[in-house]
Amino acid sequence: MPTTVWKGQIAFGLVSFPVKLHAAARSQSVSFHQLRQCDHSRVKQVLYCQAEDRPVPRAELVKGFEYERDRYVVVAEDELEQMAPPSSRVMEVREFVPIAEIDPVYLDASYYVVPETAGEKPYTLLYEVLRRSGHAAVAQWTCHNREYLVLLRSGRFGLLLHTVFYADEVRALDEFRTEVEWVSPRELELAGLLVEALAARFEPAKYRDTYRENVRTMLDAKIRGEELKREEPAPPPVAVLDILEGLKASLARAKKPAAGARRSPARLPAAAAR
Repeated sequence: MPTTVWKGQIAFGLVSFPVKLHAAARSQSVSFHQLRQCDHSRVKQVLYCQAEDRPVPRAELVKGFEYERDRYVVVAEDELEQMAPPSSRVMEVREFVPIAEIDPVYLDASYYVVPETAGEKPYTLLYEVLRRSGHAAVAQWTCHNREYLVLLRSGRFGLLLHTVFYADEVRALDEFRTEVEWVSPRELELAGLLVEALAARFEPAKYRDTYRENVRTMLDAKIRGEELKREEPAPPPVAVLDILEGLKASLARAKKPAAGARRSPARLPAAAAR
């Protein structure tokens, strides 16, 4: 059973309905503990008070904001709760925007939006109207002492919510330029052919985290007391200085699509909304 990270209401216009949010994805990695080298006993991080030169239990901690160097104001949890805007309980849709206009650089975490029993019909209504219109709903959501900008969109089977970076959180690379005139028509043509040769539907299940798998294999061997035979790393690809020759060689090596096969053109990010 997925963990519920939030319960509340979604409102669009005067229509509202109860929902709960589940995290849609989580990164996975092999985690390690810090051990003392001599006896492999586990060590823990300790909260330490420099003023009294002693460890401090968590029960003695409070939140403090540093407004000048080494000067703080203390804020209690109930004071922060009183500052929470209405979006901590109701996620109100502010506007609807075309999905095609959303730059993926703004997207952060993703959540599944699950309706409570009493909200299934209006939930389905919002899901279907977003699916048919190709729009996403913009709202704000307060959680964990922060008000997030969020997008609601139609997924394959239900609504998805994405937290979105605010404009001042996205780094603008104004100094970066793409000089299109540097590229010759022939280079552009061959690059287009290479894209067509490697074009495919987006299927994340085809890819694996080989580094994580290799680390797990090494750990399993150590647990069994075996020595893992290390393979020689693959040589790095040889740099091709001539772009045209590199594109020709890439095309020769690329797997060609089957004769007569038709490929659906890629559409991002609208394709992800289906």
